[in-house]
Amino acid sequence: MTTKTIIYIFLTIGSIAGGWIPTLWGAGALSFQSLLGGFIGAMLGIWAGYKLGLYIGS
Repeated sequence: MTTKTIIYIFLTIGSIAGGWIPTLWGAGALSFQSLLGGFIGAMLGIWAGYKLGLYIGS
């Protein structure tokens, strides 16, 4: 599996989780908190996928 594929997988998982977490405290699915959470989750997913891709590729 290439680093690019791992990054895409983690990007998807991170953005979904980041957008879903604010709904646990009552924010709407399309609220600012969910959009911001999705963005932050996507960035963390890209970072984690990159690090994992480097670890696996080495």
